[in-house]
Amino acid sequence: MRNIAALYSMLMPGVGQMYNGQFFKGIVFLIIEHFDNVFGNINKAIYLDFNGLTRQAVSTTNFEYMLFYPGFYTFVVWDAWYHAKESADKKKTAIPFLIGGFIGEIGAIYGNRLPIPTLFIGLLMIIPMCFGMILFREQ
Repeated sequence: MRNIAALYSMLMPGVGQMYNGQFFKGIVFLIIEHFDNVFGNINKAIYLDFNGLTRQAVSTTNFEYMLFYPGFYTFVVWDAWYHAKESADKKKTAIPFLIGGFIGEIGAIYGNRLPIPTLFIGLLMIIPMCFGMILFREQ
């Protein structure tokens, strides 16, 4: 059940919290995600980047909002995953998610200087999160 909550939050931040019964927190996260996404032009940038228009995606993105997104995203996924099971170790289980958030931030800051798609670097943050969910599944 923990992985389902985390996957829901990966697809749409806040839905994993609602799956866990934390409806108010889930709605707040959905609202924050929506406004950050709209003001940062994140969906438009994803669309352009995945269609090979990397430079146009970078110029479309509002980085004042984009830089908030990776940390927020990984926190919401960890929060849904952590609260789906009582008595998990908060300190240990957060480490892979912190690494994922760090990778996402580095991707947001330096991705436009690399010859590969910018958002591909940002999506690499999902790998440590999935690794952490597998590693700490018994916690």
